[in-house]
Amino acid sequence: MYQKILLPASYKKIGWWILLPSTLLGIIFISMDVQPAWLDTKVFAVLNEEFLGKTQAFVVTHTNIAATSIGIVFILGGLFVGFSKEKNEDEFIAQTRLYALLWAVFVNYILLILALLFIYGMSFFSVMVYNMFTVLILFIIRFNYMLFKNSKSLPGEK
Repeated sequence: MYQKILLPASYKKIGWWILLPSTLLGIIFISMDVQPAWLDTKVFAVLNEEFLGKTQAFVVTHTNIAATSIGIVFILGGLFVGFSKEKNEDEFIAQTRLYALLWAVFVNYILLILALLFIYGMSFFSVMVYNMFTVLILFIIRFNYMLFKNSKSLPGEK
């Protein structure tokens, strides 16, 4: 039944072509605090709270959409990679996918608990921003690692 909601296998390759460059761009933009002027624009905001300013609802505000754009592209690439069918999708792959997803959620919340205990102030805000992407990253890494590990063990069993 879950296979009905998975993307076609061809989306996985597209996802990697999106995910890898967006990851690199995200790292560059975060580490260098890059905000290209050509990405300054007006956007509709359901909620906008200015730093040490007032909170507004349902307004048009001026902002740089670099981080937003990279985040959206990263998530789309990650969803394509993580939730596309494998070429030979079977019950073993389904079980592996489920296990990897559960593992990723579990590890993500362990990391979040550690952050709640040991990280404070604006650093915690940064951790929460990164946390939006952690489940997807952990899932993709774990699922592909498990598939790789299984593919290496199969020839020896024959």
